[in-house]
Amino acid sequence: MGQQTIAIRKLTPGIGAEISGVDLARPLGNQAFQEIHDALMENLVIFFRDQELTHDQHKAFGRRFGELHIHPSSLAVLADHPEVLIIKADERSKYVAGEEWHSDVSCDPEPPMGSILYLKEVPPDGGGDTLFANMYRAFETLSAPIQRLCEGLTAVHDGAQVYGGRFGQTPKEGGFPKNEHPVVRTHPVTGRKALYVNRNFTTRIAGLRKPESDALLEMLYRHSETPEFQCRFAWRPNSIAFWDNRAAMHHAMWDYFPHKRLGYRVTVKGDKPFHRT
Repeated sequence: MGQQTIAIRKLTPGIGAEISGVDLARPLGNQAFQEIHDALMENLVIFFRDQELTHDQHKAFGRRFGELHIHPSSLAVLADHPEVLIIKADERSKYVAGEEWHSDVSCDPEPPMGSILYLKEVPPDGGGDTLFANMYRAFETLSAPIQRLCEGLTAVHDGAQVYGGRFGQTPKEGGFPKNEHPVVRTHPVTGRKALYVNRNFTTRIAGLRKPESDALLEMLYRHSETPEFQCRFAWRPNSIAFWDNRAAMHHAMWDYFPHKRLGYRVTVKGDKPFHRT
Protein backbone atom coordinates (compact mmCIF):
# COMPACT_ATOMS: atom_id res chain seq x y z
CA MET A 1 0.00 0.00 0.00
CA GLY A 2 1.42 3.40 -0.98
CA GLN A 3 1.86 6.20 1.50
CA GLN A 4 -0.98 8.70 1.71
CA THR A 5 0.14 12.31 1.39
CA ILE A 6 -1.96 14.66 3.45
CA ALA A 7 -2.37 18.43 3.34
CA ILE A 8 -2.97 20.57 6.45
CA ARG A 9 -4.66 23.99 6.39
CA LYS A 10 -4.98 25.97 9.60
CA LEU A 11 -8.38 27.46 10.45
CA THR A 12 -6.95 30.02 12.88
CA PRO A 13 -3.42 30.73 14.13
CA GLY A 14 -4.20 29.27 17.56
CA ILE A 15 -6.54 26.32 17.10
CA GLY A 16 -8.01 24.11 14.42
CA ALA A 17 -6.81 22.68 11.11
CA GLU A 18 -8.50 20.99 8.18
CA ILE A 19 -6.79 17.89 6.76
CA SER A 20 -7.25 16.70 3.19
CA GLY A 21 -5.72 14.00 1.04
CA VAL A 22 -6.59 11.06 3.28
CA ASP A 23 -9.35 8.44 3.12
CA LEU A 24 -10.08 7.43 6.71
CA ALA A 25 -11.98 4.35 5.53
CA ARG A 26 -8.60 2.86 4.60
CA PRO A 27 -6.05 1.69 7.18
CA LEU A 28 -3.61 4.50 7.95
CA GLY A 29 0.00 3.99 7.02
CA ASN A 30 2.57 4.91 9.63
CA GLN A 31 3.50 8.18 7.94
CA ALA A 32 -0.10 9.33 7.56
CA PHE A 33 -0.86 8.34 11.15
CA GLN A 34 2.14 10.31 12.44
CA GLU A 35 1.22 13.39 10.39
CA ILE A 36 -2.36 13.30 11.66
CA HIS A 37 -1.20 12.74 15.24
CA ASP A 38 1.26 15.65 15.00
CA ALA A 39 -1.41 17.89 13.47
CA LEU A 40 -3.72 17.09 16.38
CA MET A 41 -1.01 17.87 18.94
CA GLU A 42 -0.25 21.20 17.25
CA ASN A 43 -3.80 22.34 16.46
CA LEU A 44 -5.87 20.64 19.24
CA VAL A 45 -8.72 19.88 16.84
CA ILE A 46 -8.53 18.62 13.27
CA PHE A 47 -11.24 18.31 10.63
CA PHE A 48 -11.83 16.03 7.65
CA ARG A 49 -14.38 16.45 4.84
CA ASP A 50 -16.07 14.00 2.48
CA GLN A 51 -15.46 10.81 4.45
CA GLU A 52 -17.56 7.66 4.04
CA LEU A 53 -17.09 5.41 7.08
CA THR A 54 -18.82 2.34 8.44
CA HIS A 55 -19.01 2.05 12.22
CA ASP A 56 -16.20 -0.52 12.12
CA GLN A 57 -14.00 1.82 10.07
CA HIS A 58 -14.79 4.68 12.45
CA LYS A 59 -13.72 2.54 15.39
CA ALA A 60 -10.61 1.34 13.55
CA PHE A 61 -9.50 4.93 13.00
CA GLY A 62 -10.02 5.69 16.69
CA ARG A 63 -8.09 2.60 17.76
CA ARG A 64 -5.00 3.85 15.94
CA PHE A 65 -4.79 6.43 18.73
CA GLY A 66 -5.59 4.15 21.66
CA GLU A 67 -8.14 1.89 23.31
CA LEU A 68 -11.73 3.05 22.88
CA HIS A 69 -13.70 4.55 25.78
CA ILE A 70 -17.14 3.33 26.86
CA HIS A 71 -19.37 6.15 28.07
CA PRO A 72 -20.21 5.78 31.78
CA SER A 73 -23.91 6.59 31.51
CA SER A 74 -25.20 7.31 28.01
CA LEU A 75 -27.99 5.12 26.69
CA ALA A 76 -27.58 6.57 23.18
CA VAL A 77 -25.21 3.91 21.89
CA LEU A 78 -25.50 1.50 18.96
CA ALA A 79 -26.61 -1.94 20.08
CA ASP A 80 -23.80 -3.79 18.28
CA HIS A 81 -21.21 -1.05 18.82
CA PRO A 82 -21.09 0.04 22.49
CA GLU A 83 -18.08 2.26 21.69
CA VAL A 84 -20.18 4.39 19.30
CA LEU A 85 -22.31 7.18 20.75
CA ILE A 86 -25.30 8.41 18.74
CA ILE A 87 -25.32 12.23 18.52
CA LYS A 88 -28.80 13.21 17.44
CA ALA A 89 -31.27 16.09 17.69
CA ASP A 90 -34.59 16.60 15.91
CA GLU A 91 -38.06 18.13 16.37
CA ARG A 92 -38.66 15.99 19.50
CA SER A 93 -35.46 16.99 21.32
CA LYS A 94 -35.69 18.83 24.64
CA TYR A 95 -31.92 19.28 24.88
CA VAL A 96 -28.81 18.32 22.92
CA ALA A 97 -25.47 16.97 24.02
CA GLY A 98 -22.71 19.54 24.31
CA GLU A 99 -24.72 22.74 24.69
CA GLU A 100 -22.38 23.93 27.45
CA TRP A 101 -18.62 24.46 27.15
CA HIS A 102 -16.93 21.26 28.31
CA SER A 103 -14.25 18.63 27.93
CA ASP A 104 -15.82 15.22 27.36
CA VAL A 105 -16.48 13.11 30.47
CA SER A 106 -14.00 15.08 32.61
CA CYS A 107 -15.72 13.45 35.62
CA ASP A 108 -14.05 10.12 34.82
CA PRO A 109 -10.96 9.10 36.84
CA GLU A 110 -9.10 8.91 33.51
CA PRO A 111 -10.97 11.27 31.16
CA PRO A 112 -10.84 10.62 27.41
CA MET A 113 -7.78 11.59 25.42
CA GLY A 114 -9.83 12.57 22.38
CA SER A 115 -13.17 12.35 20.63
CA ILE A 116 -13.92 11.68 16.95
CA LEU A 117 -17.34 12.94 15.81
CA TYR A 118 -18.64 11.91 12.37
CA LEU A 119 -21.75 13.76 11.17
CA LYS A 120 -23.98 12.17 8.54
CA GLU A 121 -26.92 14.61 8.51
CA VAL A 122 -26.84 18.35 9.10
CA PRO A 123 -29.59 21.02 9.23
CA PRO A 124 -30.72 22.23 5.78
CA ASP A 125 -30.04 25.93 6.35
CA GLY A 126 -26.80 25.81 8.30
CA GLY A 127 -26.53 25.83 12.08
CA GLY A 128 -25.24 23.17 14.40
CA ASP A 129 -21.66 24.47 14.28
CA THR A 130 -19.21 23.34 16.96
CA LEU A 131 -16.90 25.82 18.69
CA PHE A 132 -13.53 24.80 20.14
CA ALA A 133 -11.35 26.68 22.65
CA ASN A 134 -7.58 26.44 23.22
CA MET A 135 -7.05 25.80 26.94
CA TYR A 136 -3.27 26.22 26.66
CA ARG A 137 -3.92 29.82 25.69
CA ALA A 138 -6.54 30.13 28.43
CA PHE A 139 -3.88 29.28 31.01
CA GLU A 140 -1.00 31.17 29.40
CA THR A 141 -2.92 34.45 29.21
CA LEU A 142 -3.82 34.50 32.91
CA SER A 143 -1.75 36.89 35.01
CA ALA A 144 1.23 35.32 36.79
CA PRO A 145 -0.35 35.53 40.30
CA ILE A 146 -3.54 33.79 39.09
CA GLN A 147 -1.46 31.17 37.29
CA ARG A 148 0.40 30.39 40.52
CA LEU A 149 -2.86 30.23 42.47
CA CYS A 150 -4.48 27.85 39.97
CA GLU A 151 -1.45 25.58 39.73
CA GLY A 152 -1.81 24.76 43.42
CA LEU A 153 -5.50 23.79 43.23
CA THR A 154 -7.65 20.81 42.34
CA ALA A 155 -11.31 20.77 41.33
CA VAL A 156 -14.18 18.30 41.62
CA HIS A 157 -15.75 17.08 38.36
CA ASP A 158 -19.15 15.44 38.96
CA GLY A 159 -21.16 13.56 36.35
CA ALA A 160 -24.33 13.70 38.45
CA GLN A 161 -25.11 17.33 37.64
CA VAL A 162 -24.98 16.55 33.91
CA TYR A 163 -26.23 12.99 33.44
CA GLY A 164 -28.56 12.83 36.43
CA GLY A 165 -29.55 16.50 36.37
CA ARG A 166 -29.98 17.95 32.88
CA PHE A 167 -30.29 14.58 31.10
CA GLY A 168 -32.38 12.89 33.82
CA GLN A 169 -30.58 9.56 33.57
CA THR A 170 -30.47 6.87 36.24
CA PRO A 171 -26.95 6.00 37.35
CA LYS A 172 -25.51 2.57 36.75
CA GLU A 173 -24.24 0.56 39.70
CA GLY A 174 -21.76 2.67 41.66
CA GLY A 175 -23.34 5.98 40.69
CA PHE A 176 -22.18 8.63 38.26
CA PRO A 177 -18.43 9.28 38.07
CA LYS A 178 -17.06 11.96 40.39
CA ASN A 179 -13.36 12.76 40.56
CA GLU A 180 -10.87 15.44 41.54
CA HIS A 181 -8.40 16.76 38.97
CA PRO A 182 -5.77 19.53 38.86
CA VAL A 183 -7.15 22.94 37.85
CA VAL A 184 -4.08 23.15 35.59
CA ARG A 185 -3.08 19.90 33.91
CA THR A 186 0.16 19.08 32.13
CA HIS A 187 -0.33 17.57 28.68
CA PRO A 188 1.33 14.12 28.65
CA VAL A 189 2.61 14.52 25.07
CA THR A 190 3.44 18.20 24.61
CA GLY A 191 4.34 18.99 28.23
CA ARG A 192 2.36 22.25 27.99
CA LYS A 193 0.00 23.41 30.73
CA ALA A 194 -3.72 23.76 30.10
CA LEU A 195 -6.57 25.11 32.20
CA TYR A 196 -8.78 22.14 33.09
CA VAL A 197 -12.15 23.26 34.45
CA ASN A 198 -15.47 23.48 32.60
CA ARG A 199 -19.03 24.61 33.26
CA ASN A 200 -20.53 21.21 32.46
CA PHE A 201 -18.77 18.98 34.99
CA THR A 202 -16.74 21.11 37.44
CA THR A 203 -18.72 21.73 40.63
CA ARG A 204 -16.20 23.23 43.05
CA ILE A 205 -12.56 23.87 43.81
CA ALA A 206 -11.32 21.70 46.66
CA GLY A 207 -10.29 23.46 49.84
CA LEU A 208 -12.05 26.76 49.09
CA ARG A 209 -15.21 28.09 50.70
CA LYS A 210 -18.19 28.04 48.33
CA PRO A 211 -18.22 31.81 47.59
CA GLU A 212 -14.48 31.69 46.86
CA SER A 213 -14.83 28.60 44.66
CA ASP A 214 -17.82 30.00 42.76
CA ALA A 215 -16.12 33.34 42.11
CA LEU A 216 -12.84 31.82 40.92
CA LEU A 217 -14.54 29.26 38.69
CA GLU A 218 -16.78 31.89 37.09
CA MET A 219 -13.75 34.06 36.34
CA LEU A 220 -11.91 31.08 34.80
CA TYR A 221 -14.95 30.06 32.74
CA ARG A 222 -15.43 33.54 31.33
CA HIS A 223 -11.75 33.88 30.60
CA SER A 224 -11.49 30.50 28.86
CA GLU A 225 -14.49 31.32 26.63
CA THR A 226 -12.72 34.36 25.12
CA PRO A 227 -13.32 34.41 21.33
CA GLU A 228 -9.60 34.85 20.59
CA PHE A 229 -8.99 31.33 21.89
CA GLN A 230 -11.59 29.77 19.58
CA CYS A 231 -12.30 28.34 16.18
CA ARG A 232 -15.72 27.46 14.77
CA PHE A 233 -16.43 24.51 12.49
CA ALA A 234 -19.34 24.57 10.02
CA TRP A 235 -20.42 21.00 9.44
CA ARG A 236 -21.31 19.40 6.12
CA PRO A 237 -22.53 15.82 5.67
CA ASN A 238 -19.71 13.26 6.06
CA SER A 239 -17.44 15.62 7.98
CA ILE A 240 -15.29 14.55 10.94
CA ALA A 241 -13.91 16.51 13.88
CA PHE A 242 -11.21 14.98 16.08
CA TRP A 243 -10.36 16.96 19.21
CA ASP A 244 -7.89 16.61 22.08
CA ASN A 245 -9.92 16.68 25.30
CA ARG A 246 -6.79 17.31 27.37
CA ALA A 247 -6.19 20.78 25.96
CA ALA A 248 -9.44 21.88 24.28
CA MET A 249 -13.03 22.53 25.28
CA HIS A 250 -15.95 22.53 22.86
CA HIS A 251 -19.49 23.83 22.62
CA ALA A 252 -22.23 22.54 20.29
CA MET A 253 -24.60 25.17 18.91
CA TRP A 254 -28.29 24.23 19.01
CA ASP A 255 -29.62 26.91 16.68
CA TYR A 256 -31.39 24.63 14.19
CA PHE A 257 -34.51 23.40 16.03
CA PRO A 258 -36.71 21.68 14.79
CA HIS A 259 -34.36 20.37 12.10
CA LYS A 260 -32.38 17.16 12.38
CA ARG A 261 -28.66 16.69 13.04
CA LEU A 262 -27.27 13.14 13.23
CA GLY A 263 -23.82 11.73 13.80
CA TYR A 264 -21.72 9.19 15.64
CA ARG A 265 -18.88 9.65 18.11
CA VAL A 266 -16.00 7.37 18.97
CA THR A 267 -13.92 8.32 22.01
CA VAL A 268 -10.32 7.36 22.78
CA LYS A 269 -9.31 6.52 26.35
CA GLY A 270 -6.98 8.89 28.19
CA ASP A 271 -4.89 8.91 31.35
CA LYS A 272 -5.20 10.43 34.81
CA PRO A 273 -4.71 14.22 34.68
CA PHE A 274 -1.58 15.43 36.45
CA HIS A 275 0.24 18.70 37.06
CA ARG A 276 3.98 19.00 36.76
CA THR A 277 5.70 22.20 37.92
